[in-house]
Amino acid sequence: MSIKNTPQRSWTRLVGNILLIAGTGFLLINLFFPQLFASKPPQVPYSLFIDQVSDGEVARAYVTQDQIRYQLKGVDDKPGEILATTPIFDLQLPQRLEDSGVEFAAAPPKGNNWLGSLLSWVIPPLIFVGIWQFFLGRGGGGPQGALSISKSRAKVYVEDDATKVTFADVAGVEEAKTELEEIVEFLKNPERYLNIGARIPKGVLLVGPPGTGKTLLAKAVAGEAGVSFFSISGSEFVELFVGAGAARVRDLFEQAKKKAPCIIFIDELDAIGKSRANGGFMGGNDEREQTLNQLLTEMDGFAAGGATVIVLAATNRPETLDPALLRPGRFDRQVLVDRPDLGGRLKILEIYAQKVKIGHDVDLKAIATRTPGFAGADLANLVNEAALLAARNQRETVSQADFAEAIERVVAGLEKKSRVLNEKEKKIVAYHEVGHALVGAALPGGGKVAKISIVPRGMAALGYTLQMPTEDRFLMNETELRNQIATLLGGRAAEEIVFGSITTGAANDLQRATDLAERMVTTYGMSKVLGPLAYEKGGQNNFLGDGMMNPRRNVSDSTAKAIDEEVKEIVEQAHQSALQILSQNRDLMETITHQILESEVIEGETLAQLLGQVVNPDLETVMV
Repeated sequence: MSIKNTPQRSWTRLVGNILLIAGTGFLLINLFFPQLFASKPPQVPYSLFIDQVSDGEVARAYVTQDQIRYQLKGVDDKPGEILATTPIFDLQLPQRLEDSGVEFAAAPPKGNNWLGSLLSWVIPPLIFVGIWQFFLGRGGGGPQGALSISKSRAKVYVEDDATKVTFADVAGVEEAKTELEEIVEFLKNPERYLNIGARIPKGVLLVGPPGTGKTLLAKAVAGEAGVSFFSISGSEFVELFVGAGAARVRDLFEQAKKKAPCIIFIDELDAIGKSRANGGFMGGNDEREQTLNQLLTEMDGFAAGGATVIVLAATNRPETLDPALLRPGRFDRQVLVDRPDLGGRLKILEIYAQKVKIGHDVDLKAIATRTPGFAGADLANLVNEAALLAARNQRETVSQADFAEAIERVVAGLEKKSRVLNEKEKKIVAYHEVGHALVGAALPGGGKVAKISIVPRGMAALGYTLQMPTEDRFLMNETELRNQIATLLGGRAAEEIVFGSITTGAANDLQRATDLAERMVTTYGMSKVLGPLAYEKGGQNNFLGDGMMNPRRNVSDSTAKAIDEEVKEIVEQAHQSALQILSQNRDLMETITHQILESEVIEGETLAQLLGQVVNPDLETVMV
């Protein structure tokens, strides 16, 4: 698909350029020919002029009907001062000038200099208008200038086989593609549905987390159908000028009708579509509300003339949208574009891997397994990071090691080789990370420990333990959640056992453990004391709470105290489990710690053999 400019009033730009040229010419003439616009000389009384003539001080004079301009005699070869006076009816003046030896001349009668008067009145306003048009045309007025502030700023993509996006370029969202294939049929063969009496949907809302490919899906629909594609962000409708947003909505749909069948794609719909209830807008004449009202009106009536125009919109906050947008007849369908599963991640990696030179040792399935929760944009960035690493190391192909390092860069951040730890801090970090690894390997329900490192990464991490899931998990039971909390507290427990004190390095672990325990009590109903009740407002996007933060609903003091006690009990039990596991495996902890202090990183088969010796004190078995 290629971008094509929307219809513009080119004459406005032409007028602006002409005005700029005229103003620039005026300024250049004033700069290089100042005599044409010279300032007036000092004005003196006529009597003083006569005295200076009589005293022989005047060298030359120029007489006109309105003014006498004269120059005094100079001193030491320097020109004298130029003065002016207003003439009076004096018939003796020529004789006096001749008697005093003054060189003088008279100007011919002045005609009607209409051109000069016209330029003096017209050029300054033209300069102002030209500058105004210039800045508004390139600033707040957009590319169309101030005279077209109400014109739509949508980018129009037309069919181009060289750059056309199709469903083959989109992977990991098979359910969404299946749902949108029917929209393609609506655009290709609308008569088949209209003849049977079916009503073509007017709007489709794509809902999903950022980076999952909502915009790419919308382009693929237009590419498959071979129709024009209008793309605009919701924020581009809102303008400082009152009514500009509604006017742009009208203009956008008028352009779409002329190119029907076509697709209008509005990204970030929540920028103009927020609910008007519960104080969604401040005041009754808000610009966003007018824009939303116009959008609702257009979606009700733009198909009345038989034009097939389908509106695709995308948002990651559907709960904030106005109910009027979501009713049947406007956005008839809501299509979930979620993060891909294992198979979807593999297909996405295969698409982006075609754009780089990968080595023979690259296992894309292993990479897809190690990247749960990655969206399409995350995987595209991962492939690009791996390619950058390979180019930085002067390699011609991307290897599996490059992908592994890229995953760590995305998950944990960049290596901070300049952050040098002293020996004591390095030892504390080593025991801390080994504590995480041993507890995570001993308790079921967590991912496989793939790497232990004491190389600082990111902004705050002095070391990290990398756990990779062996499969996609969508549900977790209470035991597995408690095991996760124990793993998070493994680093703090190791510090207590070895050093008898704790450091600030466990701050983030404590925060995550406390949040997870509180969700167990207030969201998941995993409390025998409080029972199966939810004490949080709304829901979470998933069991890990990756979505919007939901504050606890108003509860009584006794209930709040019970929640705090339950959370504390869960965290404390997990802490005791971590202490027990590490005490039972103290020798193994010392062995792994000494080894990581020497090499700074342990991974692969070496790490698997070491962690294979972990003994769970409850089961008295080896947890491989």
